[in-house]
Amino acid sequence: MTSETTPLLRAEHSGTAEHFSMAFSSTPRGARLARRLAGERLNAWGVPYGGDAHDTLALIVGELAANATWHGWSPGRDCHLALTMTATTVRVEVTDSRPERPPRVAAPAEERDTGRGLLLVDALASCWGWRPHSAGVGKTVWAEYTVETP
Repeated sequence: MTSETTPLLRAEHSGTAEHFSMAFSSTPRGARLARRLAGERLNAWGVPYGGDAHDTLALIVGELAANATWHGWSPGRDCHLALTMTATTVRVEVTDSRPERPPRVAAPAEERDTGRGLLLVDALASCWGWRPHSAGVGKTVWAEYTVETP
């Protein structure tokens, strides 16, 4: 998936759900941009900055985007972020170009500085999983989070 074939940024409203999607480079900078733009979109949808739901969703987006850029990187291929918000749930999907299944969730050795991202996603998300990318090469890792409504 490249930004030449995928719109860089897309936001839409379809009745009861809000949708946002964007392509980003498979780099640490791309992962930071994905997290930042997701945060702005969540705030616009009524999940305010500084709230528990916003902070948790930003962390989930950040971990999935970082994994996609670190483990799912392929030369010349972008990653893709999609957010969908209904009245009670936000679904985060990050697609990369590597077909390998995500690793099993397990605590890494204490001396390791990395390897806790999916452990965090598993603890924070209502549910999560992965599937082969429907449009060809790669995979989509997704997570859902239940948002408390006021």
